[in-house]
Amino acid sequence: MIQEREDKIKKITHTVERRKGNGEQVILDSVKVFNALMDLFNKSQNKLYEELNEKKRAAEMEGKETIKDLEQEITELKRRDTELEQLLHTADQPTPLQLYTFLSPSLTTNCSDICVDSYVSVETVRKALSQLQRSLNEEFTKTVKEIRQPMVSEELKRIHQHKVNVTLDPDTANPFLILSKDGKQVSCGDKKQNRFPFCCDNPKRFDKYIDVLGKKGFSSGRFYFEVQVSGKTDWSLGVVKESVNRKEEIDVKPQNGFWTLILRNGNEYTACAEHPVSLPLRGKPQKVGVFVDYEEGLVSFYDVEARSHIYSYTGQSFTGNLYPLFSPGLNDEGKNSAALIITPVSNTE
Repeated sequence: MIQEREDKIKKITHTVERRKGNGEQVILDSVKVFNALMDLFNKSQNKLYEELNEKKRAAEMEGKETIKDLEQEITELKRRDTELEQLLHTADQPTPLQLYTFLSPSLTTNCSDICVDSYVSVETVRKALSQLQRSLNEEFTKTVKEIRQPMVSEELKRIHQHKVNVTLDPDTANPFLILSKDGKQVSCGDKKQNRFPFCCDNPKRFDKYIDVLGKKGFSSGRFYFEVQVSGKTDWSLGVVKESVNRKEEIDVKPQNGFWTLILRNGNEYTACAEHPVSLPLRGKPQKVGVFVDYEEGLVSFYDVEARSHIYSYTGQSFTGNLYPLFSPGLNDEGKNSAALIITPVSNTE
């Protein structure tokens, strides 16, 4: 009993220290993200102010030019008025041509056509804000991607330390599945495989789902593996509890012991949480990494080549063994015939 409690203390201490390190890294990464976003916001704010001030200066300049033109016209009109007074007081009667010259409106501006706003129009501000919003959204997406990519790269480097060698377990494979001799590839055939060990019934085998598990289960620690999924329109990856129902159709979700990511119809990615989460990925992953932290209750999926995070199940509570799960999906008349391939994890990736 004493030894059991001492081991428990060591395990808890180790977990606390690990969470402390993870927490410090999260804080540093968060500060980096927020600093970059604040810098982006300040730049966008300054740009908006510059645009509004430029419009303000243009309006002021227009007003000054208009005033200058009107003052020149006033001066000219006063001069002509004086000359007309002098002409009317001369002994000679002014000719019609002389009167027309003084009264001609060609040199004057119609004052009713002059309009200078006393403020920058609401429409001007609205257009500037709309442009700012578009620019901010574009820059925000770009900035977050630039920040997150090196963060995910560092995260993957740490995760790679927990790589495991996964081999498929033929005893668990649905009868339609075709496994390679080395246990690293699985595809779906058009008919049941009538050869050992598929010919015999087995309580470990999936009958309703096109699934197969890895041979080794994990009841503690961390583990990571990668799977090539290129050329496929349908697949499922993740981990499951050893006790999952393998003989009946059930909802694939954490409450039933499934933590999976799926592809359907070539471009529909979904995390099968309690309420399924649609994932609008920018690209189509060719290789998917799966990472599990048993004590942390974490299952994460990564696009290995893009070095990007896809989705994480967090705050889960695991009991018993967890097994890697693979489903290549139905063959679909050859459209989805490519195999899922468990690939070695490179130390330099």
